[in-house]
Amino acid sequence: MRCEDAVDALRAGLPVILATDTVYGLCASAETAGPTERLYTLKGREADKPSALLAADVETLFACVPELNAAMGAIVRALLPGPYTLILPNPARRYGWLTGGTPEAIGVRVPVLPEASRRVLAPAGAVVSTSANLAGGPDPRSVGEIALELRERVAAIVDAGPLPGTPSTVLDLTGAEPRVLREGAVPAAEALARAADALR
Repeated sequence: MRCEDAVDALRAGLPVILATDTVYGLCASAETAGPTERLYTLKGREADKPSALLAADVETLFACVPELNAAMGAIVRALLPGPYTLILPNPARRYGWLTGGTPEAIGVRVPVLPEASRRVLAPAGAVVSTSANLAGGPDPRSVGEIALELRERVAAIVDAGPLPGTPSTVLDLTGAEPRVLREGAVPAAEALARAADALR
């Protein structure tokens, strides 16, 4: 699959599978609600569950959610790019179609992308992203581990070979103190220490 085909698919509002720095992700355009709704239907994901806004670089993320640069810019730049999903305040309630039941917060990802995925995301802009599995299924570290039902129904697959297979560490920064909601590629203690350093 050519990277250009994946870019065209995202721009057309169709779901694609991309490699990240952790596991394979099921992605769609984040610009409007329709592609996210199709992604949720394909995955069997409940509508009230949030997904992450994934960008190729921090500057693209800040362009999508400008408030983050002022309020959380230092910690975002300290931790990203990297294997984190950061839950951040979303005072303008942007991208409500991917924030699930918590529109006042937004999950963001800026992975260290394989080159093929970077060639897709850089021109396509930010996307909604969740693990490329059926709801409740295992996180895929290779294209072969992705359910055939998903592989047959997406518009493009960008195969970057085997990935580490451990999902991102989810760090909630919306409260008075950082909290680890899911320990993943980064151990909880390390994630909390790095967050504390960035907030000083």
